[in-house]
Amino acid sequence: MTTMKAIRIHSYGGPEVLNYEDAPFPSLADDDVLIRVHSAGVNPVDWKIRAGYLKDFLQLPLPIIPGWDVSGTIEEKGSKVADFHKGDSVYSCPSLFRNGAYGEYIAVKASEIAYKPEKLDYDNAAAVPLAALTAWQSLFDLAGLQAGQKVLIHAAAGGVGHFAVQFAKWVGAHVITTASSRNKDFLLQIGAHEIIDYTTTAFEDVVRDVDVVLDTLGDKVWDRSWQVLKKGGIMVSTLHPPPVDETAAKTDKRGALVFVQPNGVHLGEIAELIDSDNVKPFVGEVLSLRDASQAHRLIESGHTRGKIVLRVIP
Repeated sequence: MTTMKAIRIHSYGGPEVLNYEDAPFPSLADDDVLIRVHSAGVNPVDWKIRAGYLKDFLQLPLPIIPGWDVSGTIEEKGSKVADFHKGDSVYSCPSLFRNGAYGEYIAVKASEIAYKPEKLDYDNAAAVPLAALTAWQSLFDLAGLQAGQKVLIHAAAGGVGHFAVQFAKWVGAHVITTASSRNKDFLLQIGAHEIIDYTTTAFEDVVRDVDVVLDTLGDKVWDRSWQVLKKGGIMVSTLHPPPVDETAAKTDKRGALVFVQPNGVHLGEIAELIDSDNVKPFVGEVLSLRDASQAHRLIESGHTRGKIVLRVIP
């Protein structure tokens, strides 16, 4: 096989630049596995890369295959891969510095994969890796969230947010969220203790002394979030390092950027949490690979609940 079907970007722009076409078959390094893609998750970073916002940072040569969430089966493995075998069901958040999962096959470092959670089908498994790793690395690696602490999670019904709520509940934190009223029942169901309807209430008027803020929104939310952090608290942002104002700096409040790092070990731990019913992904929409442009329009709106998934194998 020399070619496969994939979605490719030949120039940066809107959803219309996503082309369903023949693409070269991935080449395999000694420490890679070749995954036959069953499903690919869709994330905000996908449309930002498509639009060209990260071109100077990632420096991916065009054309690009987007998509950095994958579930599927191992078709082949490199000579240095010992832990996985042909036919294994796996999932991964592969490196953003390589072509992604919007195609029939993808080459991924063996260190970036884990066995697929047994309780999930491929669509639901593809919804997990990037968003769950982002939430995990934000709350635990950067913020050091512990039992008994208070965390404020913005956009809690979104891809990263709904995992963050469940991780925070699992570790024993008090979970405060911002979301619209339509997501109240959903957030209570997955573990939120308090839900603030951002359409009617300013969160800074009712929240005080939180240890951690997780922000996926930026802009004015940054400025307002400093007010609710306790002395020594930390705000983690998925956008870029939140600027620390003078008042925040004087009270030892910290800001940090999370940029997801592929990690097969963490994905293995997350799979255990899923299989023990502590965490569950929520898939809001499943579309075919050909409908990638529609998926990008939905994710770009910023108002999706849970994750969007592209099904590659019908």
